[in-house]
Amino acid sequence: MIFAENNKFGGDKMATAKIGDNILFKRDGERYEGTVTVVRENSVIVEYGYNKEKDEPITTIVNHKNYKITNATL
Repeated sequence: MIFAENNKFGGDKMATAKIGDNILFKRDGERYEGTVTVVRENSVIVEYGYNKEKDEPITTIVNHKNYKITNATL
């Protein structure tokens, strides 16, 4: 298992999320929950909403240090 050191989100060490995991992260002072769609070396790509006007998911990139896994897949 890979761990991120000095997690700014609220802990010293944290397991790296996998595809399908739900994570909690902060953006512009707000907390969001989303689902991991891609895992990279230093970050994950997360889908956390849906834009009806553009008919596409809302996604963002979150560094491994800046999220907490809320519901891990097996």
